[in-house]
Amino acid sequence: MAYTALYRKWRPTCFEDVKGQEHIVKTLTNQISKDRIGHAYLFCGTRGTGKTTIAKIFARAVNCQHPVNGSPCNECPTCKAIMEGASMNVVEIDAASNNGVDNIREIRDEVKYSPTQGKYRVYIIDEVHMLSTGAFNALLKTLEEPPSYVIFILATTEAHKIPITVLSRCQRYDFKRMTNDILCSQIKKLLDAEGVTAEDAAISYVAKAADGSMRDALSLLEQCISFYYNQTLTYENVLDVLGAVDTEVFSQLLKCIIEKDVTGCIHLMDTIVSQGRDLGQFVIDFTWYMRNLLLLQTSEYEEDAFDVSADNLERLKQEAQLLDVDTLLRYIRIFSELSNQIRYAVSKRVLIEIGLIKLMKPAMERDIESLIKRIEALEEALQHPNTVVMTSQDAQPAQLDNAEKEREVIEISEAEYEDYQLLVTNWNDIIRSQNKLIARILQGTTLTYEQGHGLVIGFTDSWNYQLMKIQSRIDDFNQSLEQKYKKTFHITVKLFEDGKQAPKIISGNRIEGVEMEIGIETE
Repeated sequence: MAYTALYRKWRPTCFEDVKGQEHIVKTLTNQISKDRIGHAYLFCGTRGTGKTTIAKIFARAVNCQHPVNGSPCNECPTCKAIMEGASMNVVEIDAASNNGVDNIREIRDEVKYSPTQGKYRVYIIDEVHMLSTGAFNALLKTLEEPPSYVIFILATTEAHKIPITVLSRCQRYDFKRMTNDILCSQIKKLLDAEGVTAEDAAISYVAKAADGSMRDALSLLEQCISFYYNQTLTYENVLDVLGAVDTEVFSQLLKCIIEKDVTGCIHLMDTIVSQGRDLGQFVIDFTWYMRNLLLLQTSEYEEDAFDVSADNLERLKQEAQLLDVDTLLRYIRIFSELSNQIRYAVSKRVLIEIGLIKLMKPAMERDIESLIKRIEALEEALQHPNTVVMTSQDAQPAQLDNAEKEREVIEISEAEYEDYQLLVTNWNDIIRSQNKLIARILQGTTLTYEQGHGLVIGFTDSWNYQLMKIQSRIDDFNQSLEQKYKKTFHITVKLFEDGKQAPKIISGNRIEGVEMEIGIETE
C-alpha cells in the first residue's frame, strides 16, 4: 500500500475531531440538526486551518443517512462513497487551474440535475479568489438562486480579492490560526499513534514554526521523523532539519550588537550561512527572541509564556537588563520591517547585515527613535568622560578639607595594599583593555576596599552598577586581571550613594601610594 502523508492520514473525518474552530463547528452542526442549511458558504482563513476539511465533513453530513448530532456517521453507503471520491454529489474544483468562464458554465449546466443519491449536490471551490472576473460574473446568478438541492462552499486564503457581489451572497466563516497549545496537543497524540518519541521542546518548536497551521505542523514533523527515522526526535534534531538557529546564537548576536561589534556580527552571519540555516526563519526567530526580552522588562509573565527552559529563561532575564525598553522597541521595529523585505529579496544575507548595522549605528537612520538614542549616547559620554582633571585652583580648600574629614579611613594589610596599588595605578589602562561593553560600564568608577569583601569597584551610576553586578560578568573581569598580572584577584562591586566618597585606604606607614617616614621624637 502506498505511503500516505501525515496531514492526509490524520485528516479529521467528523466535526468532533476538528480542533481550534469550535465557533464554526457549533454553527454548522446546529444548522444541520435544525435543517436550516444555507445555499452558499465562504470559508476564509490562512493555510492549514481546516477549511477544506470542514467543507468535506459538511458535504457528508448534509447527505448522511444517519447523522449524529449534525456530524456524519461515516458508515452509511452515502458517506463511504463520498469519502472514497466515488460520489457524483460532491464536486471539488481547484479554482487556481479551473478559473475560466467555461469552467463555471459547466457548473451551471450540471446544477440542473438533481442528485442521484443523497439530498444535496455540494460544490467545493478551493482558492476561489483565483477565478477570473468573467468567471465570477458567470457564477453570480447561480450562486444567488441555486436549486434547493445545491450547496456551494467557497474556500479562500485571500478574502479581500473576492468581489463584494459574491461576498454578499454567502455566509462567511473566518477560520482562526491554531494556538501552539492545540498544535502541541495534536502532535503528541499523532506521535503516540505513530510510535514516535519526541522531546517536548522539539514538539513545541515544530508548533511555533508552523505559525498556526496544522498542515504545516504535520509536514514539518514528517520531515523531521523521516530524517531521524527510528530515533528520538530531539530539539537539536528539529533545529538541524528545519534550518533553524539555536537561541545560544541569539545571545552571542545580542552581545555583539550591544558592544557595537560589527565584525563579530558578520562572523556570526558567516557561521549561520555556512550551516545552511534558513535566513528568513532566522529573522523571525531573532525578532521573537527580542520580544521575549521586552516582555521580561515590561510585564510579569510566567515561565510558560516564553516557551523556553528554566536555564534559558534565567539567561533571558540577565540579558533583558542590558537594554532599555525604547532600544528593544527600536530593534524589533527594524527586524519586523526586515522580515517583510526579506521574503522577496535576492540577497537576503546583505539585507540582514544592513539591518544588524542599523541596530548598532542609529546615525544611519533619521527617525525620532534613532535621534533619541544618539542624544542619549552623547549625554552618557559627557557624564562619564575617560579622564577628569581638576586643578587645585578649581577646588575650594575649605570644601576639600571638610570632604576629607567625612571620608572613611580603612587600614589594610601590606599584601592587600600592594594589590590595591597595582590595580589603582593602572585602573584607566585596565578599563581600556576590556571589551567595549565592559569598558563602557566601568567608565567613571573607582577602585576601593570594603571590610569583609576586599577590593571593590565603586559605582555612582546605578544603571551601570546593575549591569556589572551580574556574577558571570564579574568572573570574566577577574579572569582578565589574572591573565594580565598572573595573580588571582577577587573583586566585587558596590554602589555609592549620592555625595558619598570612597574610603581612604592606608596600610601601616603607607597612605594611598605615599610613603612616609614616621619617626618617634625623644626628649
